[in-house]
Amino acid sequence: MELMLNTAYEDEARPPAPDSARTAAHDDTAIYFGCPDLDAAYAHLRSRGMNVNEPKVAPYGMKQVYVHDPDGYNLCFQWPAK
Repeated sequence: MELMLNTAYEDEARPPAPDSARTAAHDDTAIYFGCPDLDAAYAHLRSRGMNVNEPKVAPYGMKQVYVHDPDGYNLCFQWPAK
């Protein structure tokens, strides 16, 4: 499978602030990615200056790291907890 993710704007057309009417529902949308090494993913995201919380285990047994993309969507990197 291939999945292309793209921001809503090209860099030169990005407004100085997001349109709140357009992005109001983005926070309840998430894309989940299988990621066997969550600790490395977390370290990588933090090293790039991203505001991301430490990995946590969800009640259904998946260890997860969430981050917002530039348009406000949730991206979740996850793997079964051991």
